[in-house]
Amino acid sequence: MSADLPEAFEPFALEVGGATLAGVETGEGLPVVFLHAGVCDKRMWARQMVAVADIGWHAIAYDRRGYGETTSPDEAFNHVDDLEALLEALDIHAAVFVGCSLGGGLALDFALRHPGRVIGLVLIGTSVTGAPWNSTEAEAMIEAAEEDAFERGDLEMLNKVQAHEWLDGPRGQSGRVGGEARKLFLEMNALALSKPDLSQDEQRPSAWHRMSEVAAPSLLLVGDQDFTTLIDRHEYLSEEMPNAFAAVLEDVAHIPSLERPDLVNSMILQFLDAIEGSGSAEDDDESDI
Repeated sequence: MSADLPEAFEPFALEVGGATLAGVETGEGLPVVFLHAGVCDKRMWARQMVAVADIGWHAIAYDRRGYGETTSPDEAFNHVDDLEALLEALDIHAAVFVGCSLGGGLALDFALRHPGRVIGLVLIGTSVTGAPWNSTEAEAMIEAAEEDAFERGDLEMLNKVQAHEWLDGPRGQSGRVGGEARKLFLEMNALALSKPDLSQDEQRPSAWHRMSEVAAPSLLLVGDQDFTTLIDRHEYLSEEMPNAFAAVLEDVAHIPSLERPDLVNSMILQFLDAIEGSGSAEDDDESDI
């Protein structure tokens, strides 16, 4: 298991098709499933997992195909199907899902497919399948640098540009976030960039115009240093999702679990306490669709 994760975490491996999904879990109680961003892996959630386990929840995180310690051949797959297989293997019917970026998009797609299996959602700078993307002029310049590094096959430069994009934020100075957070981001993203391409990821149906159907209690978070589109999307979701509470985090970009773990922990714990107090955690018998 990675040295970046606490020794108390129990590793597990799950075979799905030809893939082996690598994950960790800690704590006991109702499950909280953490879904990582597309420039990270399960290690981005280490401090949040410790925090929720300490107050009596069962924390689970895993590396999706193409990330971290998970291995996969280039075969047809669907991330929602993989998540379903993971929950079945761990005997989890319903859970709270915490997702950042692409991890949030996966949580939303799962919620639309299985509304009765979602106790609550925490979505941070979330992706939404089929959502539009628009860039400001300054953001487009960073995206052009990313595309140039990708086309040249310069993975080291690509990693640095993506650290600026997602860790520092497109509005911030490159290197704004340093220390262990930057070191871990670069390690996680370098590992993802080095993985073989998976060309058969099945396209999931657009969820953009279905957000009003996501009725689970939801906490929506976005950093004010994130991309303009993601901040605008945050406002749209806060209006469309009927049981959402939304907050903008000051001086934070796209990966606040690394940049401000104390703040993210506090907000997740408050949300879990509210869910437990409302009885929603016990109401998991709604039929699936």
